[in-house]
Amino acid sequence: MPRPPRPVALLALAVSAFGIGTTEFVMMGLLPNVADDLGTSVPTAGHLVSAYAIGVVVGAPLLTALGSRIPRKRMLLLLMALFTVGNLASALAPGFGWLVAGRVLAGLPHGAFFGVGAVVAARLVADGRQARAVATMFLGLTVANIVGVPAATLLGQHLGWRATFLVVAAIGLVAMAALARLVPDVPLDGRQSVRRELRTLGNRQVLLGLLTAVFGFAGVFAVYSYLASMTTEVMGFGESSVTVVLALFGIGMTLGALAAGPLTDRALRPTLYGSLGALALVLLAFDYTAHVRWAALVTVVVLGAVGFMTTTPLQMLVMNKAKDAPTLASASNHSAFNLANAGGAWLGGMAIAAGWGWMSPTLVGAVLAVAGLAIAVTAGLLDRTPPESRSRVVASAATPREPARDPVS
Repeated sequence: MPRPPRPVALLALAVSAFGIGTTEFVMMGLLPNVADDLGTSVPTAGHLVSAYAIGVVVGAPLLTALGSRIPRKRMLLLLMALFTVGNLASALAPGFGWLVAGRVLAGLPHGAFFGVGAVVAARLVADGRQARAVATMFLGLTVANIVGVPAATLLGQHLGWRATFLVVAAIGLVAMAALARLVPDVPLDGRQSVRRELRTLGNRQVLLGLLTAVFGFAGVFAVYSYLASMTTEVMGFGESSVTVVLALFGIGMTLGALAAGPLTDRALRPTLYGSLGALALVLLAFDYTAHVRWAALVTVVVLGAVGFMTTTPLQMLVMNKAKDAPTLASASNHSAFNLANAGGAWLGGMAIAAGWGWMSPTLVGAVLAVAGLAIAVTAGLLDRTPPESRSRVVASAATPREPARDPVS
């Protein structure tokens, strides 16, 4: 059977990312519905968001290590199967405790899937276009925030939250079929082992990259977690406009992902420095633009763009510095992102609870972004890798690649 064109294989990874992104963020819009149906409070139902994040943080290194000897295509299929089962369990959960378990189960494969998927995506294209390939996979995650999350939230509000998770489980099945049909087999490195993968996490540049993700991306979620309240309490829009504002943020994320790929391929560290610096400036500006409706909406789009522009260079950085065994480092990067999600939301909430106002998370986020930038610059100054070897991101991570006859166009 002829092998599908590789850009189509990247589309299969993007479809999977769409399903993962939808289930990750849709719970924020369904919390009131879940709380009413299961007889609990909205703050208690909020633990369902944390439950998914816990699954990601635990599952990323654990499942990646356990699957280090499994062929990558088969590993992707197993991870997506676990994702599908987790969402099906969430849909059928008889009570709150079972729903928490379902959310943890659905979150377990998240980081491992993106870790393995990023390595596969980079292996499908020619050197110099690897960041664009990874960014293409992440487009599914950003499109989920434009289409998947609003549509799934609307579905849950009209047909019940269980219907949402049934649909996400169906997306998981579609993604499995796409992966099976469209993604070619990517051979493992014969030297790959759990010990080799774990050793990469001790690399100073990998650790600094993960730390940059924790602090820098926390700046995004310090604000995104409370964007709905900012929309109604500060910008002056009604509750019906919240979905539109969140979709605008998603549009910004998509634009950022589209820009990040070629920029990262051209200059990785400058792209990372520039996106983190821009993120800090936009967060500071948002404290002022939030009071002018049109300016607030523009800022939301720009915030999504510069915030998500940090993800591709961070992903490629840890894969580059862990080039002998990049899968675990790549997956751990998603644990770092989810720690950023939880930490940013917590610190932003503390600022609001302290009485500093609904826009105080923007200042918290700016400080976190600056901290991330400082760590990134420090890592750059400490990096003594010869410049000529920096463009070979993962070429040495597996068996020799085939001639690059079909790069992503």
